[in-house]
Amino acid sequence: MDKQELLNQDIDSKRRTEQIKIEPNNTILFIGDSITDVNRDREIDEDLGHGYPTLVAAHLLHKYPNYDLKILNRGISGDKVSDLKKRWEQDCLELNPDVVSILIGINDVWSTMDAGLGETEDDLQEFEDHYRYLLKSLAQRTDARVVLMEPFVLPYPRDRQNWRAHLDPRIEIVRRLANDYHAAFIPLDGTLNAKGIENDFQTYTGDDGVHPTLTGHALIADAWLHHLDL
Repeated sequence: MDKQELLNQDIDSKRRTEQIKIEPNNTILFIGDSITDVNRDREIDEDLGHGYPTLVAAHLLHKYPNYDLKILNRGISGDKVSDLKKRWEQDCLELNPDVVSILIGINDVWSTMDAGLGETEDDLQEFEDHYRYLLKSLAQRTDARVVLMEPFVLPYPRDRQNWRAHLDPRIEIVRRLANDYHAAFIPLDGTLNAKGIENDFQTYTGDDGVHPTLTGHALIADAWLHHLDL
């Protein structure tokens, strides 16, 4: 294990001290891109889609049947962090949530790869600035407890390995922001890749390395629930 891997391991161990606390009458918001959206019906305010938000909600509603929890999904397929920033007021701040779980970033990588563009420091700084705006405004306007989930990609198909040069710096940004804002941090990239090595990558993200299968969504839900403050 090299120096950077040891550093990452140390960072991850510190993240585990931040837990997700659920209290009576909480509003819990899941927000992000297609990995969170998962074909939810946007005409139905409390529709949770068909992915990890539904699996997490089912567990929470079962575990806390008398808490009167309100659980919402505001994922939108295709969103980059700049898109999330544009709708942050309506889809997050106006809801005054008590817990906000954010998963965003892979479309920033995907669009860069599709365009054949090189990464610049300005691109990464813009990503961080947009993401920091989300967390700063959340801290200023609400008392929400925050969960940050790192974006991920699995190396199937093989060309997804080329995405790492663009994804890894963004993961480091999300880790840094989780530390700055005392958020619970969930290392999805490491978790999913480790399980993919063990059981086959397609088991978790099918044929594109990004969109989870039902098994993948179950793994994400388990990772989220692992951080509950019991």
